[in-house]
Amino acid sequence: MSSTQSSRQFSTFFLDGLYFGVEVLKVQELIRYQEMTRVPLASRVVRGLINLRGQIVTAIDLRCRLNMPERPADRVPMNVVVRTEDGAVSLLVDEIGDVVEVHEEQFERAPETIKGRATDLITGVYKMPERLLLVLDVERAIDVDRAMAVRTTA
Repeated sequence: MSSTQSSRQFSTFFLDGLYFGVEVLKVQELIRYQEMTRVPLASRVVRGLINLRGQIVTAIDLRCRLNMPERPADRVPMNVVVRTEDGAVSLLVDEIGDVVEVHEEQFERAPETIKGRATDLITGVYKMPERLLLVLDVERAIDVDRAMAVRTTA
């Protein structure tokens, strides 16, 4: 498969029925649910810390971060471990999808129908044959201080 500059690859996942993507180059790994250690007094978007082969990684619940309903108790989250300037961070998602390649001509700005916190965290969408791929801004999604500021002013 040849890669041109007009295409990008995204690692995809689902949250509350919506289809999200993170640039493949930002993803370290995808793993099943890991036991977490709670962090006292942390923002509610921080679900805890996981031990990833000796590396302590913060787990952020994207449902909570995006102001979505709580994950059903019978559903165990999956981990999308992303690389950031401050090290690895786990994004807790409902289900992991595939790696998809999209072309720049499929890209559009985030639609007006995206409301609330998602407007800050979605950089745009790609029109796929069956659905929209919402592009997540990883750096903003993991910015817990920003999440706290939004929560206190909302």
